[in-house]
Amino acid sequence: MIDGCGKLEEGAFGYRSSKDGKVFLMWHGKTVKTLTGKQAERFLAAVLNADEHGAQLLMARATGNFKHGNERG
Repeated sequence: MIDGCGKLEEGAFGYRSSKDGKVFLMWHGKTVKTLTGKQAERFLAAVLNADEHGAQLLMARATGNFKHGNERG
């Protein structure tokens, strides 16, 4: 199971994109990572085709800090 603690069900992640192609990833409303260039394009293409849980998982993976299994909340 990818989300054993159920944290992705809470919808803690969010994102917003800017006109200049940047994507700002947010955790509880606070920006934690900025994607630019090809990375931002790939993220937007993937997240637009994902359901809510899939989008939360994509954002968690993109931040890089939520993939080790030792996160507590």
